[in-house]
Amino acid sequence: MTSPYHQHRRVLVASLVGTAVEYYDFYIYATAAALVFGPLFFPASSPAAQLMLSFLSFGLAFIARPFGAVLFGHFGDRIGRKSTLVASLMLMGVSTVLIAFLPTYATVGWVAPLLLCILRFGQGLGLGGEWGGAALLAVENAPRGWRARFGMAPQLGAPVGFLAANGLFLLIGMGLSEAEFAAWGWRIPFLASAILVGLGLWARLKINETPEFAQALAHEPPAPVPIGELIRNHALATFAGTFAVVACFAIFYLSTAFALAHGTTALGYDREVFLAVQLAAILFLVLGIIVAGVRADATSAVRVLTWGCAATIVMGLMFGSLLGSGSLWVVWAVLSFALFVMGFVYGPLGAWLPSLFPPRVRYTGTSVAFNAGGILGGAVAPIAAQALSEIGGTSLVGLYLTIAGVFSLAGLMLARRSERDKASLADKRSAFTP
Repeated sequence: MTSPYHQHRRVLVASLVGTAVEYYDFYIYATAAALVFGPLFFPASSPAAQLMLSFLSFGLAFIARPFGAVLFGHFGDRIGRKSTLVASLMLMGVSTVLIAFLPTYATVGWVAPLLLCILRFGQGLGLGGEWGGAALLAVENAPRGWRARFGMAPQLGAPVGFLAANGLFLLIGMGLSEAEFAAWGWRIPFLASAILVGLGLWARLKINETPEFAQALAHEPPAPVPIGELIRNHALATFAGTFAVVACFAIFYLSTAFALAHGTTALGYDREVFLAVQLAAILFLVLGIIVAGVRADATSAVRVLTWGCAATIVMGLMFGSLLGSGSLWVVWAVLSFALFVMGFVYGPLGAWLPSLFPPRVRYTGTSVAFNAGGILGGAVAPIAAQALSEIGGTSLVGLYLTIAGVFSLAGLMLARRSERDKASLADKRSAFTP
């Protein structure tokens, strides 16, 4: 008998490749923001202030993501998943490539950070429509009992994109001097994005519309304004999904963007050495996603997510002190453990979040919840962590992870209440049906 993976390999590849490209584009900005954007685009009184401004520009994309979720969700729920995913990939790719050609503050003054922020907003707008559509592409094609394992495909795009981004920065850093890297070497990963975007478009243009969306259109016309219907009928589920994704964003960006900036400045590690440490640690995210996806199909996505939230709460209590321990091996161990735990709060989301919404508003609902949660967990995380480390060192940083775990656990509990309310309403309606 042919494996479901083999039967749907084209869909799974399109789902994985697209999100890998998107996360590559998104993370090369995070890496550049941690390493060079501060002094190049944001003149300030101190390196710490420059880094803070650089992270603020990084967070701008998270503000744009909910707007992208509404925009692309509207078309994804009305005209289809495939064409919307192609458009989101194009917007993200063009914004990323143009960053490679930006002048610096020393050349054009305040225009440089303005242009950088505009293109960063474009990156966020494109990514706002990406993840939700990629998740639906996978799970709406999944056979019965395989939704979580199919939902792993877009989730695996995150570590793949990270490996490509940091791997390229590592190779460039090894081949160039500090002056060459700051002058022009950082632009190479942004230019290379054009090749990856072409690969993603090639994969996505070869797929068909998802069967669940096609069936939904056959039964009733699409929602005229999906975001309006989402707010009227599915507000509680949207809030629940938003809170539930906070932990995965917080773990990822504290273990990557903040850890890289802190490790290469306050802790004094060599940039290439620390990038190599992160590349080794990210493999545990892959392992965590796979284990969580398999367990979610064997038990339930909610149960696995709950395990992950509990582990995040505990892990946050030790994260900060171990990150600042002074031992590179300890740093690698805590980053590896954190990213493995992230697999449990991230891997099942591809199956769980879409299950909160009916097909007619699923693209909008999934995208809005995921990207609104990204503001709390992703945009705020490196900024808050930088501020906390300035106040009381890295020991305070882990508290952010603990709080994020509590937020996500509350989201899962809220989702259960939403499901109970829906079931109760359905029972009442059936009782009055003659």
